[in-house]
Amino acid sequence: MTDSAEDVQMDTQEIELETPASGVFSAPSVRRPDMLAGKSYSHFSPIPTQIADDMAKEVVLGVDEAGRGPVLGPMVYALLYLPLELQQSLLAETHHFDDSKVLTPEVRSNLMRKLCTRETDLHAACGWATRIMSARDISASMLAPSQYNLNAQAMDATIALIKEVMAMGVNVKEIYIDTIGRPEVYQKKLERIWPTVQITVAKKADSLYPVVSAASVCAKVTRDAALDVCYEPYRAATGNESVNETSNDEGVVAWGSGYPSDVRTTTWLKQNMDPVFGWGNECRFSWGTAKELLEGKNADVKVDWPVDDDGNGDMRMTDFFASRNEAGGDELVDWFGKRVTEEMEVF
Repeated sequence: MTDSAEDVQMDTQEIELETPASGVFSAPSVRRPDMLAGKSYSHFSPIPTQIADDMAKEVVLGVDEAGRGPVLGPMVYALLYLPLELQQSLLAETHHFDDSKVLTPEVRSNLMRKLCTRETDLHAACGWATRIMSARDISASMLAPSQYNLNAQAMDATIALIKEVMAMGVNVKEIYIDTIGRPEVYQKKLERIWPTVQITVAKKADSLYPVVSAASVCAKVTRDAALDVCYEPYRAATGNESVNETSNDEGVVAWGSGYPSDVRTTTWLKQNMDPVFGWGNECRFSWGTAKELLEGKNADVKVDWPVDDDGNGDMRMTDFFASRNEAGGDELVDWFGKRVTEEMEVF
């Protein structure tokens, strides 16, 4: 892995905040069939009425992510936008949005439910979108010869979400983003794409700007629900109702938060590893945690893949059909292993 996302060590309190609670709200951004199939996809809410009624209205937009570091489950990028004048009053003062990591799972779910419920002030004023980047696709990209790393994937997801919202006709005037890597480098790249938009990329933007805080809630609640969906195939086998319950009778520990520093996660990986295939679409095989288990000393099956330069590059098609004698032979004469000059018995 070229990025350090999985190297972040979390204390017990942080792990518990990252662990999905039972009964997490399942937003329209959660598409069960796609998640179980390991597909990545985007979801866009309808343009809220307060903006749709006046598409010239100036809008502020925030972007944040959830699930960058886990070995299990998708990474989710989310954006939220609303009229410029409402960012502070509606998001911060009325509904008390904050960095999703400092909000309880119940508070996060309740805020997301309001965003998705008609006749609420949040639904009328706020539009939102998510990009679900599946564990399967993250790993496939990172392990590809072209080395499409996590930072590049994340940046492309962010840009694609913003472009789609603008293509819908939303008049975005300000953008706030929680940084990927160095803020100044990321900001300059975005300013080249949208030179007329005021763009701010900052560390801890989710705690500084209410619109980014709201986006972080969209991302986190979607990831929590997605993680619960990804656990469904194992729930039927173990009887566990959610990803943070345990089943001592069967000796199975549910996977908890999905982070490598979570003991529940690493224990689950060890106890549920297929000796050949490892795990399902829910696992990031490009993470060192998964690689070490698959390739470690305790692995039951070893697989040696032949290298490209194995001396067989000059093999011909006829080598698979005919066995030539030690003296060699004419490939046309010896086609299919029988000399064509040999007399054939006629019936």
